[in-house]
Amino acid sequence: MKKSVLGISLSICLLLSGCASQKSELNVINDDYRTTYEIFVYSFYDSDGNGIGDLKGVTEKLDYINDGDDKTDTDLGCNQIWLMPICPSPTYHKYDVTDYCNVDPEYGTIDDYKELITEAHKRGIRVINDTVMNHTSTQHPWFVEAAAYLKSLPEGAEPDASECKYVDYYNFSKEEKTGYSRLSGTEWFYEARFWSEMPDLNLDNEAVHEEFKDIAKFWLDLGCDGFRMDAVTSYYTDSTEKSVEALGIFNDNVKEMNPNAYIVGEAWESSAVYAKYYGSGIDSLFDFDFSGGEGYIAKCARGKMNPTKYLEAQVKEDELFASYSDDFVNAPFYTNHDMARSAGYYVGKGSEDRIKLAGALNLLMSGNAYVYYGEELGMKGSGKDENKRAAMQWGDDSTEGMCKGPKDMEKIEMSYGSLKDQETDPNSIYNYYKKAIRLRNKYPSIARGNVEILEGLCEDHAAVWTKEMSEDSIKKALEISGRKALPDTSVMLALNNSDEEIRIDLSKDEAASGYRTLSDSLSTGDNNATIDGDTLILPAYGIAVITK
Repeated sequence: MKKSVLGISLSICLLLSGCASQKSELNVINDDYRTTYEIFVYSFYDSDGNGIGDLKGVTEKLDYINDGDDKTDTDLGCNQIWLMPICPSPTYHKYDVTDYCNVDPEYGTIDDYKELITEAHKRGIRVINDTVMNHTSTQHPWFVEAAAYLKSLPEGAEPDASECKYVDYYNFSKEEKTGYSRLSGTEWFYEARFWSEMPDLNLDNEAVHEEFKDIAKFWLDLGCDGFRMDAVTSYYTDSTEKSVEALGIFNDNVKEMNPNAYIVGEAWESSAVYAKYYGSGIDSLFDFDFSGGEGYIAKCARGKMNPTKYLEAQVKEDELFASYSDDFVNAPFYTNHDMARSAGYYVGKGSEDRIKLAGALNLLMSGNAYVYYGEELGMKGSGKDENKRAAMQWGDDSTEGMCKGPKDMEKIEMSYGSLKDQETDPNSIYNYYKKAIRLRNKYPSIARGNVEILEGLCEDHAAVWTKEMSEDSIKKALEISGRKALPDTSVMLALNNSDEEIRIDLSKDEAASGYRTLSDSLSTGDNNATIDGDTLILPAYGIAVITK
């Protein structure tokens, strides 16, 4: 009996030792090069049983995102959260704010937010808030007071900001212009280009910028780590220069209060346009060229595009972004709350393999990579916006914490199952994502390195490239981490985006010299990459991480 107990104890110790060893390999650095998990609170996790997600629910599920414990390997591995809008709002999506310095009662309280921040920080997770500076709700007190004032004016009288300062917070006109809505009961119109219930703010007004400085201070004082800026290209219609200027004012105000606060902007345009917004000084901009069903990621994952083009696009973007900012941190992402979910991009044989590979292609990019909640489960949802924001699939409808999702959402058939279905399957989409994020965390150069394409090794469906950190980025990483040395500041990556095995002779390119240690392999199935002398063998849809 004693021998049996001893054997069991020894086995447990060896198992835990192995887990600790695996975790200790991670080289996560507390800088802006992170892996961020986007959460629509309404549909994420319900802590009180009313069918609507809330901040307490997010706190309860922090260990799913990152448990902060080096002795376990059960978390997803993301180390930043982007909370979609949490402020009071009359709509389910909450992009029309009525109070910028509070939490919507559906989601909880300010105290719930503070608890979330505290618990997230304990786990090494940063939290950024979605911030809507382009417009408010028509129910916001600013607009309510401005509208009441205009309605009180005698016929023919002009508004006077000294009588009601909020009348200059918006763009009112007696002329019906494109993108303007009528203020009921008056001859006045107001700019509202997204929707009549979302009046655009007047960002020519310095007082509006002061309001947002105060708003930022409010959340920063609560421990918020930064902001995701909504619709930055809409600050001014047809004036990129003025929109960049307005964004720069917010950035300067925030960085003056907290130089370490992180700001990422949504500029839904081509890279030629959104690159200009780096001139505002913000840290990141979402990389729309790579996202969605027709972006570089999806095209590469389909195998219809030479994977070298996926790399060439990154090199060109880095050069473009660097022309506007020396300190840019790209923000690659695959899908978000406004896009059809990625699992629906692929049909037929090999669909699941392509879903997995696409996730890795996003996570292998440099910068701060974003994952939309449920993407790691292969969730589906297209058409109306509500469908794209369906309930996180923890299990079936009876599973604790399951949300109902937006009330106008159509019924969606989830092809790949819930977390409960996938977590014990080593070949599931979920476990593939975990492995891909782990590689990103393990090798600092994946998120921080510069892409160098090894042309001599690239073929129709194969691409090989190195990612090497610059001396400056290594120095910054060491200063932030307090370490004396940083391993794997240079790695070689290889990709096969076809459904057949590929063999690559590494001796054909001198730049691959010395890279012969297969440190990690990421596979969509049971076969992993191998190296036999100078020959690298990549399975279908396989990825290899090779070091010196």
